Amino acid sequence: MSDDGLICAFSRSSDGQWREIGWDEIVSWRPEGGLMWVHLDRSGERAQTYLKNESGLETLVHENLLAEETRPRAIEIDGNLLINLRGVNLNPGANPEDMVSVRVWTEPNRIITSRHRPLMAVNDIREQISRGRGPKKEGDFLIMLADRLVARMAPVLEGLDEAEDDLEDEMVMGGRNEVRTKLAEIRRQAIGLRRYLSPQREALSLVQGVPLEWLDVGQKSRLREISDRIVRYVEDLDAIRERAAIIQDEVANRVSEQINTNMYRLAIVATVMLPLGLLTGLLGINVDGMPGSKDTPWAFGMVTGLLFVLIFLEILIMRKLKWL
Repeated sequence: MSDDGLICAFSRSSDGQWREIGWDEIVSWRPEGGLMWVHLDRSGERAQTYLKNESGLETLVHENLLAEETRPRAIEIDGNLLINLRGVNLNPGANPEDMVSVRVWTEPNRIITSRHRPLMAVNDIREQISRGRGPKKEGDFLIMLADRLVARMAPVLEGLDEAEDDLEDEMVMGGRNEVRTKLAEIRRQAIGLRRYLSPQREALSLVQGVPLEWLDVGQKSRLREISDRIVRYVEDLDAIRERAAIIQDEVANRVSEQINTNMYRLAIVATVMLPLGLLTGLLGINVDGMPGSKDTPWAFGMVTGLLFVLIFLEILIMRKLKWL
């Protein structure tokens, strides 16, 4: 990619071959010249100048292509399509739920896409073009892009599901603190993914209902299949969140049970010690010695023995009452 914001651009000739082009051919494009795809980094100054002044796009379109943040949505404009999609962030060191946005403008014989961070699904299309298997029409490009975006999500969802399985195993082994920390991370990822997947499903569903000359019935059917896959992924995310809630409840129940057990033990100890404290306090042992200890040397031992007998009797009573 050059510093001017042009990531790549391709033109498809009448014989079906794709070739890479530069700014001169991009600016001089005409509808009768064949299908052209331009992929831009919206932060590049040259790319911004092209979109605003040289592309002939309406203000709404180029503003959307250059917007900082966008949610998945689709807008039909005079038989053309403006659609924002998102894919999981598979860049090194990034979180998958921090989904990368790609904005797509599609009209007869011209496709313009823009992004800020790299997106693997777009790289897949470039690779297919280099192998001679690129899209033949505008609708094929949209289908290929949507399909690759959805396909890249499957391993991430499977990873979340497997992580929850591991958490359930850890919970059985008693690692509550580790489970709570990892569980919070899984829930955060699931919420982040669902935040964009749900409107992306709605955006693709809208495309199927708008009249677009360059999108035929067969292509709309394929988009419907992709939309159905997103529905399943949204349902999977809901299931992951529900499982996480169940695991969290189980962890909370175990913590509460442990607290109750500890409190019960403390209550038992207090119950055992209360009569002993009352007896020693009544005899004044903790004030001026034990009464009779000066005249009877064995008085202290006798009282101590009585205390042990009292403890033994208390334990017997508690066992009979099934407190122990």
